[in-house]
Amino acid sequence: MDFLRSPPPSLLDRAWSLASAPFSYLTTLVTSPVSFLLNIPGLSFLLIPTFSSYSTSLNLLFFYLTWSTLILSHPPLKVEFIGTLAIRLLFYILPSIGFLLFDTALPSLAVNIKEHGEQALVLGDEQGGKKNGRWWKRIGVSIGNVLLSVLLQTGIEYLFTEVFHIRSALKISTTLPMPWGIFKDLFRGLLLREALTYTLHRYALHFPDSALAPLHSAWYHALRTPTPLSASYDHPAAYLVHSFLPAYLPAILFRFHLLTYHLYLALISLEELFAYSGYNYLPGGFIMGGIARRQERHLMGSGRGNFGAWGLCDLAAGTSIGGDMVEDVRDEAEKEKVVERAKGKVRGVGGRKRK
Repeated sequence: MDFLRSPPPSLLDRAWSLASAPFSYLTTLVTSPVSFLLNIPGLSFLLIPTFSSYSTSLNLLFFYLTWSTLILSHPPLKVEFIGTLAIRLLFYILPSIGFLLFDTALPSLAVNIKEHGEQALVLGDEQGGKKNGRWWKRIGVSIGNVLLSVLLQTGIEYLFTEVFHIRSALKISTTLPMPWGIFKDLFRGLLLREALTYTLHRYALHFPDSALAPLHSAWYHALRTPTPLSASYDHPAAYLVHSFLPAYLPAILFRFHLLTYHLYLALISLEELFAYSGYNYLPGGFIMGGIARRQERHLMGSGRGNFGAWGLCDLAAGTSIGGDMVEDVRDEAEKEKVVERAKGKVRGVGGRKRK
């Protein structure tokens, strides 16, 4: 009966199987996010903390049970991939598209709340207008870069766990992180991200001898002003160095719990969303406003300074342009006072009219 047995795979077949394994696995991950999110653990993971009327203790218990079920019933790599993609979609891509739709549908209204007026409108004449196809390219490149970073993160985890057979880059377990651990990881992760962003941005993307400097200048610095989705608009290699590595390296260095990483990534996504929206008044008061002003000055100043997001390293290194971090905080605080005084006067006039 030996003639009924299949012949052993050839060396070429084994090589092809090994080379195509990551791609077939990623294909499986990409084709099943809907079924993943619509199952009971996925839905309860998203909805229980939001719509439950139970006490905090019961909510935590339900959350723990849901998280445990999610981890035990799905491959960890799948949970990380789908969760990371969902965070980027919910906190950056979809809201940015909403800002773009608002700017496009109501340009006369949007121009009044933009820091730089019509110049900050994607379809405005200053950006090339509707007839210029560059705006389509910018949106496509921006979204593509975000998806590329998610796939690269998944590929790194695949190499760690499936090829090298070592522990995952991020901690994925049924155990929930403690509040102090979350705060500690977020604090040191964001602080290291600021240092890495400053260093890589200044010396890898703006150093004259760097191979990435011309690409960063031709892509990112071709923008006139920040617009929605422009935080991720750059040459893919420059984007990975400028945005992905500074955000991801602290997470794997300190080995964040996956839930902590998703919270960390949500904060970064919101920072990119609002800092590059181009609007006058932003949530988060003077902190977000200061970040947005520094990014504007860097972009519109041809990259002469403001290499970090928060301005801490620029303040220490003397590379701030248009005022340092302290002055930005003071300016934004003064702006908030002006707005509050204006609101008070409006309320006073309304009250006198009613009398």
